Amino acid sequence: MSPVKVRLSVKALLTVSAAALLLAGCARTGEIDATGGITAVRSACPVVGLAAGTGDVTLFDPPASQDASAIDLVATMTNVRGSCNDSGDEIVTTISFNVEARRTGTEGARDVQLPYYVAVVRGGSQVTAKRVSTVTLHFDAGQARAEVSGAGTTSISRAAATLPQEVRDRLTRKRKAGDEDAAVDPLAQPEVRRAVLSATFEALVGFQLTDAQLRYNVTR
Repeated sequence: MSPVKVRLSVKALLTVSAAALLLAGCARTGEIDATGGITAVRSACPVVGLAAGTGDVTLFDPPASQDASAIDLVATMTNVRGSCNDSGDEIVTTISFNVEARRTGTEGARDVQLPYYVAVVRGGSQVTAKRVSTVTLHFDAGQARAEVSGAGTTSISRAAATLPQEVRDRLTRKRKAGDEDAAVDPLAQPEVRRAVLSATFEALVGFQLTDAQLRYNVTR
């Protein structure tokens, strides 16, 4: 997949802890075993989550206002979950979620389309792919609340999500007390850390916000 550009402000919000990425999705990962190695069973599947700052959207009437009295509709993403198929050369992840919304005025029926994105993030900060879609909320006359489901898919090369053998050997090599590097965390070595980050992916979902909507979410 070729890199896809995204607004800098959104990209910054996608940044996550590199240490957490290494351990995410792994059972008993990162523990030191009795013989001095580090157990590191990494999943090739990306971590699925909701990107910070983009999990809800507020619409105003008039649109230029951001006063509480002008709030027209508030929508929130919930129940984000992922299903991963890592049996082939391409790791395919399906992300599903719900959108719950509440409108202020309940006169008449209304349909509201809200854009959302699914993005692949590599190494905690590099957006490598992004796709924008829409969900449509339907309100019946007199109805203040509505809910709809949404979904998206991502595809990641297995080769890109696999640690080089040399790095895996350095992470899992057994160390004995008295060895020169017995007390040295291999993750503290820049080249190992870079390799782990490069092979770590996330599949994130969020509303496709305008600059004004993003500022509102961050500063309210």
